[in-house]
Amino acid sequence: MRKFLLPVAVLLVASALLFTLNADFRQAIRTAMGRLGGTAPATQQDSGLGSPPALAAGQAPALPQPGPLAEPRSLEQIGLPRTLTDSIIPKGSLTPAAVALGEKLFFERRLSGNGTVSCASCHNPVRAFTDGRPTSIGIHGCVGQRNSPTLLNAMYNKSQFWDGRAPTLEAQAALPITDPCESGLASVTAAVSRIAKDPAYRSGFKSVYGHDPNGTDLLRALATYERTLMSFGSPFDRFIAGDKTAISASAQRGWKLFNDKARCNLCHALTATKADPTLFTDNIFHNIGIGIIRHNVVALAQKARREIASGQLQQVDTAAINSELSVVGRFLLTKSSADIAAFKTPDIRNVMVTAPYFHDGSQMTLWDVMDHYNKGDGLKNPWLDTDIQPLALGEREIDDLVALMASLTSPQYRKLGDQEFARQRAIAKVRRPQRDTKRAFGPKPKQPPIPH
Repeated sequence: MRKFLLPVAVLLVASALLFTLNADFRQAIRTAMGRLGGTAPATQQDSGLGSPPALAAGQAPALPQPGPLAEPRSLEQIGLPRTLTDSIIPKGSLTPAAVALGEKLFFERRLSGNGTVSCASCHNPVRAFTDGRPTSIGIHGCVGQRNSPTLLNAMYNKSQFWDGRAPTLEAQAALPITDPCESGLASVTAAVSRIAKDPAYRSGFKSVYGHDPNGTDLLRALATYERTLMSFGSPFDRFIAGDKTAISASAQRGWKLFNDKARCNLCHALTATKADPTLFTDNIFHNIGIGIIRHNVVALAQKARREIASGQLQQVDTAAINSELSVVGRFLLTKSSADIAAFKTPDIRNVMVTAPYFHDGSQMTLWDVMDHYNKGDGLKNPWLDTDIQPLALGEREIDDLVALMASLTSPQYRKLGDQEFARQRAIAKVRRPQRDTKRAFGPKPKQPPIPH
């Protein structure tokens, strides 16, 4: 575990003082946003709890608005890895004008073909920058194949998207703009031409970058804003910092299980040899058994090998979002058999408020997630990750692990996290479709051989 030179009380005071300075920075961003002009009002309100409103056929999601939950986070949150953060953020990039420009673009509906969606449509701040749907819905109500991952702490990812097809936040920002199921524009250049007609945008780009809008700077501005969305300061972070009363006894037992019997640390940590309480991901791709039984993965992998040209990122993106080939995961990108149905380990910070779960949004509660891992999967899955095996976890142990995950909720989402915990717990009491106690306490099922 990390060692701290200051006791928790001193850290909290220091954080509060520096938060005031950060508030001044945010006020400067608001001023800059005012110069750029307002945004279109949302057509529906989203509480962030449970499933979002159902949509009629062909209908795009409501347009979220900026608000307090969209604002940049403090750099002085307890648990934030400051040295790593400073190494990731390009020097001098986080100016109020640059962040305001990126935030404005993040909520900009003109970056879609018919003006009905924005980046925030799939990454709503109210829902911890997810959308609450199993898979995201874009322009013309097009239903995609992948669950929308949170943008909180995305700056720490070594690659972006579930299959890692984008190496940077800048590269990630380009693909939804041109995907026919997401924003539906012909090119990033087409997006630029739309906003370049707006005098406020022309002035904003000149203020930040010294010239009129262009594609490179549009993507740079979006990425700059997204790098302000670091999210720590949870009860768990206070516990690690020395406050042993910050989380419940159940969550403390969950932390021990996480690093021991439950084997969570094998994927949700940067190291499997010691407790790592920072990022909760290994930034590696794993086949955890999701979707193998529902889909003919062997045939789809063969189809992907034939139809997706190596190095053609646009083809990979379209297949990942718009076609049945999505289920083969990172294989779309690498064509390596080891990557068939492998997806990136997500950071589980704020996981309590980012349901539903996994790359296909197939699991509704964290109890479902734990039941999936507890039984070890393995049936009809020749590519199952070697670390997946039956865990023999009892009900109290599963509850303890969910309590740990709930303790990873950042302060901005505390109320929503408490409500969501109660909602999921109520569901879990009457519906546990993934629970298989016999398999959980039995030997690992024999896997079929890898087809050639």
